[in-house]
Amino acid sequence: MGLTAGIVGLPNVGKSTLFNTITNSSVLVANYPFATIEPNVGVVKVPDQRLNDLADLIHPDKATPAICTFVDIAGLVKGASQGEGLGNKFLASIREVDAICHVVRCFDKKDITHVYETVDPIRDVETINYELIFADWETIEKRFSRIVAKAKSGDKQAAVEEKVCRQIMQALKNNQFAKTVTMNQEEVQIVKNYHLLTMKPILYVANINEADVNNIKQNAHYQKLASFVNQNGHDQIVAISANIEYEISKLSDADKQMFMQDLGINESGLDKLIKTTYNLLNLRTYFTFGKSEVKAWTFTNGMTAPQCAGIIHSDFEKGFIKVEVIKCLDLLHFKTESIAKENGKLRIEGREYLVQDGDVCHFRFNV
Repeated sequence: MGLTAGIVGLPNVGKSTLFNTITNSSVLVANYPFATIEPNVGVVKVPDQRLNDLADLIHPDKATPAICTFVDIAGLVKGASQGEGLGNKFLASIREVDAICHVVRCFDKKDITHVYETVDPIRDVETINYELIFADWETIEKRFSRIVAKAKSGDKQAAVEEKVCRQIMQALKNNQFAKTVTMNQEEVQIVKNYHLLTMKPILYVANINEADVNNIKQNAHYQKLASFVNQNGHDQIVAISANIEYEISKLSDADKQMFMQDLGINESGLDKLIKTTYNLLNLRTYFTFGKSEVKAWTFTNGMTAPQCAGIIHSDFEKGFIKVEVIKCLDLLHFKTESIAKENGKLRIEGREYLVQDGDVCHFRFNV
């Protein structure tokens, strides 16, 4: 199931530089609005040392990490939802993503043009948020007009949908996101079909100066943005220097470590971004382990064993019998599955088992 995220923000805040870092590929980066003409899609490996350690035990034919897919959206401007700039087709490009990475400029640099000529992270965030809200208003308004008559006719399902639509419309009217509305499980399932932008988790990516990487408290723009994000309680923030991250992405693994040590960095901003997004979406990783392949699989915390089996193939879920589970740390400690089993570390679980982060799973099924 892999994570998908859309990268948004005003023009010239560092989106394409971040995208280049993520994919280590070439995307047009120019010092003027709308340098990115079409949405760019890139795939990046999810860093997980456990996968490497498991592979070292048996040297499989291949080791396959979990992946994240990122969509780089052209710089939005005020009025994008109504066709300004390059219009709302770019908003449509992120309706299918799991999360939004909102890149916000938190650095001063006179030779990089800002569409508003000054740096103000809160103003910039509110500009983009308004466009997301307005786009969702149009979506809800269209849907609402279709179900009102059904609800009046006595259709119970339509009545539930009408109620939640009214609540969301009121929130949007008050410049609040749809996710601030309290909904029961039935209402959540209804709203999922709308693909609302303001229902998606948001990771605010504060793009900071290189000099502030180890002195984030000195960056007034970041502190202002962090306070704003922490007040809403729904989203998260991570600070990175897109320029530094791009330079790191071009280096070999050995050179990366030396470069990061020189900068006093223990973990790259890209790794922090992916991990924070995973936590934001409540995602976890389980592993399959065999000589032909050791593989990391992404799942949502709280999924049962059959549901996780279904991530590999729908037949695995339909014909699920049981799952053999060894904790990753136990397998790494005992080196082989047989020795782990001899020491009581292999468990057989049924349909109700909730898979845990780091489980090494062998699914038994019959179709």
